[in-house]
Amino acid sequence: MVTGSDGREQVESGKGPSTGLFGEIRKALEGLWSLVVGLGVTGNQFYRPAVTVHYPRQTVENLDTYRGPVELVPSDKDPDTSRCILCGMCAQTCPSGCIEIESHQEEEPEPPEAKPAPAGADAAAGEKKAPPKKKKKIKVMDKYLLKFHLCSLCGQCVQVCPVNALRFSHEVYLAGTSRSDFEFDLLARMRAARRSGGTGSKQAGGGSA
Repeated sequence: MVTGSDGREQVESGKGPSTGLFGEIRKALEGLWSLVVGLGVTGNQFYRPAVTVHYPRQTVENLDTYRGPVELVPSDKDPDTSRCILCGMCAQTCPSGCIEIESHQEEEPEPPEAKPAPAGADAAAGEKKAPPKKKKKIKVMDKYLLKFHLCSLCGQCVQVCPVNALRFSHEVYLAGTSRSDFEFDLLARMRAARRSGGTGSKQAGGGSA
């Protein structure tokens, strides 16, 4: 209701009592229909088979495509050493700065001695001996620290490695109460996995060794 210039009350156009009542009824019916649609979706999904598992009572077995924290690949010659050649490309490429490598230099071990020459061979050769070779120094890894709480699992370190010394693990069940619980020494984990007869992907989570 509005008051006209003559002081008489007039009904506002399009907003009579009957129109307002039907509008409220329409809104209520629309809300009820939306509720029915939502309950229909919920009910439909309620009776379908579950696609998730109830951890820890259940676990997932098929983890072949899961990309967990990276791990070192053992060398074919010595399982206690990694294929890593300590070029540092992984640490330089990492956008999160979550890789730190510690190493030292030491002299390369001498190759096994050759079999002794037969008697008289030295005399025939004039007893000439080659000068001793200068021992070559090589890098030896001390620690490969991965700060997994910073890692974005982008895979740049795996892709850039020239000798395929890194790979993704299938370790999905990780839990901890502090950041230090997600700082891993990958070299120590690789050796521990070999001693336990498993792979690095099966090692339990924990701080750096």
